[in-house]
Amino acid sequence: MKIKLSMLGMVIALLVVGCGENTYYGKLDKTPYETKECIKELSRGAEIDHSGKIDKIVVYKKKRKMYAYKNGKVVEEFRISLGKNGDKGHKVQAGDYRTPEGSYTIVRKKCDSRLYRSLMISYPCEADKARAREKGVSCGGYITIHGQPKWNADGRGDNYTLSHDWTEGCMAVTNRAMDKLWQAVENGVKIEIHA
Repeated sequence: MKIKLSMLGMVIALLVVGCGENTYYGKLDKTPYETKECIKELSRGAEIDHSGKIDKIVVYKKKRKMYAYKNGKVVEEFRISLGKNGDKGHKVQAGDYRTPEGSYTIVRKKCDSRLYRSLMISYPCEADKARAREKGVSCGGYITIHGQPKWNADGRGDNYTLSHDWTEGCMAVTNRAMDKLWQAVENGVKIEIHA
């Protein structure tokens, strides 16, 4: 009986929360995951703040930290989540939930209706592909730095998501951190991912 009542309470809470106006960082918005505006912004190059551009990203998986560099100096530090097996070594194959290690570059920005904005990295490189071929497996791909899932659009669940590894191999940051990276990163920026 207690389980049924608590489940009913959760359903009611979700219905109540789902009603009314959605706010995102204090602004009225349909959702921060609106892709049409994001795609327009990208097509114009309007998302880049040229005065705040960074030239390198460094990730330390064990520390769950990402650092943004400009001219050799750290200008931002972000907490991150990894793949479910993100700290169990280098990504070997699709579905292993590991986060890659090595030197890559940012190759694309992606507007995403499921996970708030993404910066795609150049995984797999030729060495990754060769390693996977030797093992007779697919190395996977589509590894990104991305923001939060829709249920955490307002950031209230950031402490929870950043204290758990939940991605499929990507590096997740808060949506606020993603906004900073989005404005500071251009294609070609180097990213180093360390154990």
